[in-house]
Amino acid sequence: MRNVLVIGGTRYFGKRLVALLLAAGDRVTVLNRGSSAPPSGAEQLVADRNDEASLEAALGDRTFDVVIDQVCYTPVQADIARRVFADRTSRYVMTSTVEVYEYEDSPAPVPESAIDPRETAVDLELPWGDAEFLDAHYGEGKRQAEAVFASASGFPYTAVRVAHVLGGADDFTGRVTHYADRIRTGEAIAVPPLNHPATYINVDEIAAFLFWAAGEDFTGPVNAASHGPLTTQDIVAALAPGAPVTYRTVELGETSPFAFARSYGMATTRATRLGFTFSHTGDWLTRALAETVNRPATQAS
Repeated sequence: MRNVLVIGGTRYFGKRLVALLLAAGDRVTVLNRGSSAPPSGAEQLVADRNDEASLEAALGDRTFDVVIDQVCYTPVQADIARRVFADRTSRYVMTSTVEVYEYEDSPAPVPESAIDPRETAVDLELPWGDAEFLDAHYGEGKRQAEAVFASASGFPYTAVRVAHVLGGADDFTGRVTHYADRIRTGEAIAVPPLNHPATYINVDEIAAFLFWAAGEDFTGPVNAASHGPLTTQDIVAALAPGAPVTYRTVELGETSPFAFARSYGMATTRATRLGFTFSHTGDWLTRALAETVNRPATQAS
């Protein structure tokens, strides 16, 4: 039985991860600000992760076999976590994002080496505590958070760079319902002139990947994505097969979610070599979208 701490872990794929850990017989502690209760069977610690003293006080003298950090968005948060957990865990798994590759516009799937956190500059003085700034610099915040962990000598971290996640009735992002609403009302879907495909992963699969990664011993960044990149049109066709759809090209301005003016493809060679087998988007896409809009799937997937 492992002793596992999950920072966050009370919604979307985080709560699925906690369920997998509990089902495996792990002792699970969830740390958050107290606004959400953890799943039954998990212990809860209440602290503000942005407050180092609060975090230290909540942890007391606890140590963990693994820490899985679901909600590290900035280098400031990573800097606090690196100090607090330096002697408390033998493995630290950070949930990162495909958005770290936001400037790597390549038609070929991008490997982890394209962004080496050991070579990423860190600026702790940027206004990371400002919600508007953080939202506009999401990818940069994750890049710099990875860099903080990578710069710590002997800190046993891995950063899971997660593809765009699909599936589940509890998808809180509103991205799939954006499309469902426009298909229903006939409103045009805004896309860039060149609309590129991206990599995706099912909500249950990313929970399974994080569970698997927690039990491994590799370090550094690793990409997590299902095989089979998807375009906006692929998602719309799976969401409403045969439905009339209008697209509107936007030269400047806001496009629909999952409509990308650049490629967001990740190579998963490293994860495969380490022993994880990813599914194909075609195995689950229709079912996942149906779950999110709360209607029966029109075909098995």
